[in-house]
Amino acid sequence: MDRFERLPPSGVVPHPAATVVLLREHGQGFQLLLMRRNRSAGFVPGAYVFPGGRVDAQDADPALVMRLERLTPAEAADRLTLPGGDPPAIAYYLAAAREAFEEATVLVARPGGRFLPDTTSGRAHLIRLREHLLAGATGFAEVLDDLGVGIDGAALEYIAHWITPEAETRRYDTRFFAALAPPGSRSAPDPREMTDSLWLSPGDALDRHRAGQLPMIFPTIRTLEQLSAFSTADAVLAHYRTRDIPAIMPALVRTAAGVKVSILDE
Repeated sequence: MDRFERLPPSGVVPHPAATVVLLREHGQGFQLLLMRRNRSAGFVPGAYVFPGGRVDAQDADPALVMRLERLTPAEAADRLTLPGGDPPAIAYYLAAAREAFEEATVLVARPGGRFLPDTTSGRAHLIRLREHLLAGATGFAEVLDDLGVGIDGAALEYIAHWITPEAETRRYDTRFFAALAPPGSRSAPDPREMTDSLWLSPGDALDRHRAGQLPMIFPTIRTLEQLSAFSTADAVLAHYRTRDIPAIMPALVRTAAGVKVSILDE
């Protein structure tokens, strides 16, 4: 409410960011990964979110781009309608894959001979590599080389584009992706940013949110509502593969109960 009353004339420029909705087949349907942000986080503390974060300059490093399979920079630019963008479109895809690894230790990768996430030793090795990456002791390209894998660009599908409302002091221009996690993938949250992780169907996640068990922000809720219409992870990816993705920047609107989030075309 206070920020709404004192909106700066020029607003805050949103930072480029990427979010990834990790999917895994489960029974007759599918589940997705939600993670709870640490209560000391500067952005949406305590909320259940999908893995994600800022796009870094290193996400466009040619050494990393070379390790992306089944997706070219030109194809990424066409899909995100970002020809000549800064950062380039390909960086959003690679940031989504990197954030999935950093925050959840899930690799959106094509398995190689040394990639064994479903074994105890394999999981421990992934976590060690994650620690080295977060400490700045190694790069994401080197992590992929160590595991003998490449990022699977065809497993990442662009599904949404959200821009934080102008009244917020922390603003992000975020591209959302859905990604099919490889068989055997399990989550291991980075405790510095996340305190919990849950694999749930979209319907179960919404039910828990409505019961007051899973606090969420508007884009997360809307994404779950949209994904609840699908019966399989493959159906999600197929649907969005040819769909135009509009940019959505909600407005903050005053009501008798306070300030609410509104999408203007609804």
